[in-house]
Amino acid sequence: MTWAPASPVTGAPGTGLTSPTYTIVADVAPDVNGVARAVTTLGGTQTGVEVSSPSNPFTLLATRPKVLRTLPALLANGQLPSVPKNTWTVSLRKGVDVLSGQTKQVMLCKLEISVPAGADTADPESVRAALSLFIGSLWEQSNEFGDAIISGVI
Repeated sequence: MTWAPASPVTGAPGTGLTSPTYTIVADVAPDVNGVARAVTTLGGTQTGVEVSSPSNPFTLLATRPKVLRTLPALLANGQLPSVPKNTWTVSLRKGVDVLSGQTKQVMLCKLEISVPAGADTADPESVRAALSLFIGSLWEQSNEFGDAIISGVI
């Protein structure tokens, strides 16, 4: 897998996060179809944020489909019977406090990308454009999305 974020990762700024950076190191993925990273050092201002540990994870995991699917043969009428999807994921786990003095709970952020088989070769520019807009909008709205989650108002 070619997913290999450079360390340190520059995080998006937000309330309480000034010039955030995250030093990441290779971690053990749950299976061979994944690549894992763990946060070992924080940079910038991130008061109260902690690096990864077994009981307080701060990790990234990218996975590819176990079996990459291709287009099936056309039917006699020249139509596809179905179009399978190849699903890729990027997940983040972060231990968070839910109440002072209690065991940390794991927050999960998960991005799932389902690409119709064949799009990788027939329309790669549209696949890349879709990812560009999606990731760019998340980057641009990182603080606003955080505010919405904290306030409950979108």
